[in-house]
Amino acid sequence: MLLGGLGVKAQHDGDDTAENTDTVKVLTDTVAAVDENSIIDEVIWVVGDEPILKSDVEAIRMQGEVEGVKWNGNPDCAIPEQIAVQKLFLHQAAIDSIEVTESEVVQSVDQQINYWIQAAGGKEKLEEYKKQSITAMRQSMRDDFRDRQLIEKMKDKLVSDITVSPADVRRFFKDMPEDSIPLVPTEVEVQIITKSPKVAPEEINRVKDELRNYTDRVINGETSFSTLARLYSEDPGTARLGGEFDDYVGRGLLDPAFAAVAFNLTDPKKISKIVETEFGYHIIQLVDKRGDKIKVRHILRKPHISQEAVDEAEVVLDSVATSIREGKYTFDDAAVYVSDDKDTRNNHGLMANSSEAGRTSKFRMQDLPPEIAKVVDTLKVGEVSHAFNMIDSRGKRVCVIAKLKSRVEAHRATITEDFQVLKNEVLAKRREDFIKEWIQDKLKTTYVRMNNRYKDCDFEYQGWIK
Repeated sequence: MLLGGLGVKAQHDGDDTAENTDTVKVLTDTVAAVDENSIIDEVIWVVGDEPILKSDVEAIRMQGEVEGVKWNGNPDCAIPEQIAVQKLFLHQAAIDSIEVTESEVVQSVDQQINYWIQAAGGKEKLEEYKKQSITAMRQSMRDDFRDRQLIEKMKDKLVSDITVSPADVRRFFKDMPEDSIPLVPTEVEVQIITKSPKVAPEEINRVKDELRNYTDRVINGETSFSTLARLYSEDPGTARLGGEFDDYVGRGLLDPAFAAVAFNLTDPKKISKIVETEFGYHIIQLVDKRGDKIKVRHILRKPHISQEAVDEAEVVLDSVATSIREGKYTFDDAAVYVSDDKDTRNNHGLMANSSEAGRTSKFRMQDLPPEIAKVVDTLKVGEVSHAFNMIDSRGKRVCVIAKLKSRVEAHRATITEDFQVLKNEVLAKRREDFIKEWIQDKLKTTYVRMNNRYKDCDFEYQGWIK
């Protein structure tokens, strides 16, 4: 059985030595001569000093079959080329010292796993389907998701200086056939009023007792703060890092109550008093200070909310909704005086959508929180929903009533009404063209070697075959 050159890398610095080139050539030609059915794995391409394995291609092919991916042309050619393009971006990211933080990777992995859990109908069903534990999934996905984020950051850097003017937009769409003009999906404006269910005093005491117990165990030398954070902290972004923030932060990036206690810590061996924030209850340990920034680790515990408390909050909001429908007061006024949601309360409950194009009150349905989108989709403009509950962006259960303020149905974009949409379209096209040109230029200076059986492929980019 042949492990086709696993671990062998071609050295390069823009002008490869004949010795290294010959070594890779001998390896590649030798592998090409072996019966493919006898090979467990092999290096089929080398891009820069990064190998592409046959198993990499097969894994993407299998995933594509599951997800119904349609490849442009022969998958045996398209998939290796796609991987090779990614290697170009990763190579440039290393040259430019592009980095992603551990918390960024963890957050991205968690989002994907949570999506899978919802689609599968629960953690147990997902683990049964994947034949892996959730922990094993996270570990296996980490490197892949890190590379994805590096690639996206590298692309963002490459196109960061590309802009378009209003004149560019008008010229681009002036002679375009109507059926080629972008379709603007249905957009809505939504107002919400939220109410946080009351937490029972005994539940708060239970959480505080847990945190006091953690403090005692660390002080008594039974275990470390980091170990307890990994086991018990309910902050997914830091728990796997032993509760530690992955970077130094200033006061402005922290919850005010958290910052007030964290910045007063001076001894890394001591643990703070219990701190209450909008996220729950914390204990904090200092790691280091640098000027006006600190690095800390923490353990977060969230009180459980009973179903009775949720029901009570929904009854209150249903009463508010009834009064609004009867004209006793407006939704706008109720949002200001009743809502617990600090992000929308001062804007009469109107939700805001932040995107690359800026901040707007308009949402596509898929950009709304799923629970809100499901309810809003049943409303007519001006209607107020019945109360429902959901997990908000801070991970807390809240009860909500929603009002559909406006709806603009899907339509072909126009310069007068949808200029930003058209501008984004032109900008995206220019960035896409720039990236393609960059890839073509990058190929001219990058070492590439492939197995002979790929040299007859019809590739998207010219220059792979040297």
